[in-house]
Amino acid sequence: MRRSIIAIFTLAISISMQAQPVPNVEENIPHLMTFGNQAEISWGDDDFSQAFFFLVPKDYSGQVFIRVFDPDTGGAIDENRGNWNTQCTYEVYGGKGCHSEDDARETSPTGNYKSGTLLAMKVFGESPRYDENWYTFGPYNPEEGEYVDEFSGYIFKVICEGTEGDDGNMYNYYLSTSGTENKPIEGANAFAYEYSFRMHNDPNETSHIYPYILEGTLTVKISNFDWDDDGDILVVSKERQGQRVAVSGEETWAKDEIKVLDGEVKSSYDFQFAKSRKPVVRNNNVVVNVRNQYDETMPFYTSPIGGVPKYKWAIEVTPLDED
Repeated sequence: MRRSIIAIFTLAISISMQAQPVPNVEENIPHLMTFGNQAEISWGDDDFSQAFFFLVPKDYSGQVFIRVFDPDTGGAIDENRGNWNTQCTYEVYGGKGCHSEDDARETSPTGNYKSGTLLAMKVFGESPRYDENWYTFGPYNPEEGEYVDEFSGYIFKVICEGTEGDDGNMYNYYLSTSGTENKPIEGANAFAYEYSFRMHNDPNETSHIYPYILEGTLTVKISNFDWDDDGDILVVSKERQGQRVAVSGEETWAKDEIKVLDGEVKSSYDFQFAKSRKPVVRNNNVVVNVRNQYDETMPFYTSPIGGVPKYKWAIEVTPLDED
């Protein structure tokens, strides 16, 4: 049954938003996070590797650039664990198998997860040149990606891995039409099958991820790692006001499963990460992934398909007696 739901029920959806920042504004996530491979997993990264996929619509024929903000590990943004000793390797993949290979869609960096054609690679250590600055991969022709009918477009994959050291690398991406500026591609989107990210320190800030519920999805399983009991994770949809799911403690995984309601099919879920106010947990790094009833990974999109879901309030109105 592997990928059976996606094989049968395709995403015949027009994505009209411009979703190039990763993380996007709607997600309210400060930065992606990848630690060096000598770090303690209790610091919030379970495998020191993170893959992101960028979707370019099939009718776009211009150049494509993938830009990385603060790609180095050092300076103002990143998490220091002593002396800056960390290197992260960024790899850009396209071509056949970039996304369609099963291992590419899994949540652990094992097997043939570096599938496809390697288009570029660069290693960053501590670099004042790129601290709070941009590095650009490209240009690429959209057809250098892998064409996937399901998405009606071409997909590129970027993997960031901590290959040395124990510091935390915080960074962002942007899919652009320019190598020197952040210029969006209309109809583009980005998605991942697992997120490793930095939470806000401010308890008033709530972060989000947005998995899309394909027709045929019966249950959704959410797993989170090293949440540090930092508040609640809530599920919001058109039919669900805010259902709590299990949250993890220090260096542990928590898993929960929810049944998909009829009105939630062909719409996005909003998984909300609401921080604790007392005590306030600072510098919290979290890993999250989502699966369906077949234990297949589900993508979550930086710009939610169909928009951010809003709960439908059911209000019963009783007519007044005219007498």
